[in-house]
Amino acid sequence: MARIPLLQLSDISLTFGGEPVFADLDLVVQPGDRVALVGRNGSGKSTLMKVMGGLVEPDRGEVVPGPGVSVGYMEQDPQMTGFATLGDFASAGLEPGELYKVERAGEGLKFDPAKPVEIASGGERRRAALAALMAQAPELMLLDEPTNHLDIEAIGWLERELAATRAGFVLISHDRAFLRALTRATLWIDRGQVRRQEKGFADFEAWRDKIWEEEDLARHKLDRKIKSEARWAVEGISARRKRNMGRVRALQGLRADRAAQIKRQGTAAMDLAAGPKSGRRVIEAEGLSKRFDDKPIVKDFSLRVMRGDRVAFVGPNGVGKTTVLKMLLGQEAPDTGGVSHGTNLEIAVFDQARAQLDPEMSLWDSLTGDPEMRVSGKADQVMVRGQPKHVVAYLKDFLFDERQARAAVKSLSGGEKARLLLAKLMAKPSNLLVLDEPTNDLDVETLDLLQELLDEFDGTVLLVSHDRDFLDRVATTTIAMEGDGRAIVYAGGWSDYRAQRAEDAPEAAAAKPKAARDKPKAEAKPKTGLSFTEKHRLEALPDEIARLEAEIAKLEEFMADPELFTREPLKFKKASEALVERQEKLAASEEEWLDLEEKAEAEA
Repeated sequence: MARIPLLQLSDISLTFGGEPVFADLDLVVQPGDRVALVGRNGSGKSTLMKVMGGLVEPDRGEVVPGPGVSVGYMEQDPQMTGFATLGDFASAGLEPGELYKVERAGEGLKFDPAKPVEIASGGERRRAALAALMAQAPELMLLDEPTNHLDIEAIGWLERELAATRAGFVLISHDRAFLRALTRATLWIDRGQVRRQEKGFADFEAWRDKIWEEEDLARHKLDRKIKSEARWAVEGISARRKRNMGRVRALQGLRADRAAQIKRQGTAAMDLAAGPKSGRRVIEAEGLSKRFDDKPIVKDFSLRVMRGDRVAFVGPNGVGKTTVLKMLLGQEAPDTGGVSHGTNLEIAVFDQARAQLDPEMSLWDSLTGDPEMRVSGKADQVMVRGQPKHVVAYLKDFLFDERQARAAVKSLSGGEKARLLLAKLMAKPSNLLVLDEPTNDLDVETLDLLQELLDEFDGTVLLVSHDRDFLDRVATTTIAMEGDGRAIVYAGGWSDYRAQRAEDAPEAAAAKPKAARDKPKAEAKPKTGLSFTEKHRLEALPDEIARLEAEIAKLEEFMADPELFTREPLKFKKASEALVERQEKLAASEEEWLDLEEKAEAEA
């Protein structure tokens, strides 16, 4: 027996600003579907979701929910006019006996239902909108970036709720781990076409790359056929004019087909230029303590950040991650303890609030008006890593088109705002990057590129993120801020932290009485005499040394080509510089390991 669809879209066409977004789109969402909706920033994901939710009317076609099916849409910017509190908004339309659902969602998503709407932040409003949707429990949920403004604990709660639901859902998210865990099918929007695969997001990239390879092969064959037919037309048409005009028309058709093929959008031409080398020791924090009123942020926290480290801070929203970052940068004074900086630091900051962007300014003015990017006497140029460049050309590097240059920043999507902020940050050389929630709203391809740039960046990175996949790809050290002033250092990224924490828990439970188990780990005396940070640094260094040795081997193999210097001198130069830099890092890491090992043996 055929299942009745939850939602059916038939022959949908939609145009915005003269540009087609979709044409002749047919789409069915079945009961129990768990669908990832993916595509580049600006490809139309949110627009399609609004069409599915009935918030945007297509130019042509029908959107038909199944009989009696309720469809719920989580708005990115919920309108709360007429509601006094977030709880009033989230519980609207519920029966009195169902109000507990809002309280439960409020606990899981960490928002206060009693908070007045007028003073609630954008993130709190979004969490209330998500709580409303979860409480209403429609048969089909349309979720547009639901993990934005959620911390890792709240993301875990939402992941478990969606995994347990019997409802169908369509999900837009930048969080790969979230998508991999939840989805069983994938809708991919690419150049106005929507493709569907009956596999979840875990298989998306392999599917995408295969389709692109097939496209490239077909395009290559078409180009060869056009070239062959064009040669025939030039050499033989005069002798066979009447008989072969059909073949000439066919050639014209081939050329029209080739012209109609829509070029894929490339990845952003982002680049990170490191400033002058910083000192080997970048930041030294000793015995930091900080509290706000009765809330401790950190207690007796010490950390040494070395050149090349990628240090991630994780923990619930409001635990104080940004405050600790500000103390490490010297922007916030600790109550006790001190912070010292190494030499030659040039700091660039990506802030999660996008405070560096004025929503009323145009993209053009946002770049040319930046004192650090301004080119004297040139109103249409910006300084990019020491070289002047036309402002539109630089915006195109970050996938903005010429028409957007004069548009207001407030007209941009979340992903476009993130790209604009990256454009400002990457124009200036730096050797210490501070990235506070950089992954929000970025598409998969831009996230991949950002991760690659951070891997190659010849400097140090401090990172705050709730994106578990990104943390695993980037972080070499994780600082877990667990509340009540506890800030504990772990080697590796998110998965490493979770594994080490799980390993520690059973041993602690078996070996210690309850009172001792409740004591913060940072206050325990390390058995080796090393500080807690030094102990974990000693554990992390062998993996770091092995990674550097592997990178050196790859570079040496690459440079072994005797013709590389003459064939590609720029690549040879970059590889030579990278080899020297990694050899220096290896020597420094080996020296640091020896120092710590000697200290551990001496005080054991």
